[in-house]
Amino acid sequence: MKNFIWDVDFKNTEKIILRDYLALERTRLANERTLFAYIRTSLYLILGGIAFIQLRDFENIVWLGYLSLLSSVFLLIFGILKYYQLNKKLKKYYPGTKPEK
Repeated sequence: MKNFIWDVDFKNTEKIILRDYLALERTRLANERTLFAYIRTSLYLILGGIAFIQLRDFENIVWLGYLSLLSSVFLLIFGILKYYQLNKKLKKYYPGTKPEK
């Protein structure tokens, strides 16, 4: 059962015009920017996790450091999967997009 709009198979039968081509490029660039945000957040969580593990006076919160390291790995994998998922959809809907002249 397909409930969501992104579950519906869509085929583009018309030639793509310049405005649509530029919208696709903006979507691709936004997708890359979002991937970089996931990577940046993951790196910050790694740094925070290492800092929590290295604290000598607060040994009872070392678990927070390990949790931060684990969540950074999860966030990085999630961001990469979302990036490739959207790229796959864009290529499926608009393969070889070239604007009309």
